[in-house]
Amino acid sequence: MTVKEGYVSLPEVKEILEEEAKARELSGEQKYSLEHSQRFTRLDEKKARKLIAELMSEVEGLNETIAIKIADLMPKDAEDIRILFAKERAGVQKKDVEKILAIVEKYG
Repeated sequence: MTVKEGYVSLPEVKEILEEEAKARELSGEQKYSLEHSQRFTRLDEKKARKLIAELMSEVEGLNETIAIKIADLMPKDAEDIRILFAKERAGVQKKDVEKILAIVEKYG
């Protein structure tokens, strides 16, 4: 198994852990994470990567962490998006919220 550091989306977690489960016995935490990802993943891995890339290219100033959270949660309304930006130094503008919702809707 190759070890890389960085953020991954829930669909990627699911894919990684399913592959690892085929090769070896997963630890308790890994089993729990796999179960969680299977239950709550809303997109497949390829669509999630595509959504993250589109969000980062279309929404100015959107960082990878927030783009991944958006792909994991697939928010349906503006308030959900504002919550994701609550801890960010710069808030999110209304036009960006609308753009994010439109992009998410294409994948949902």
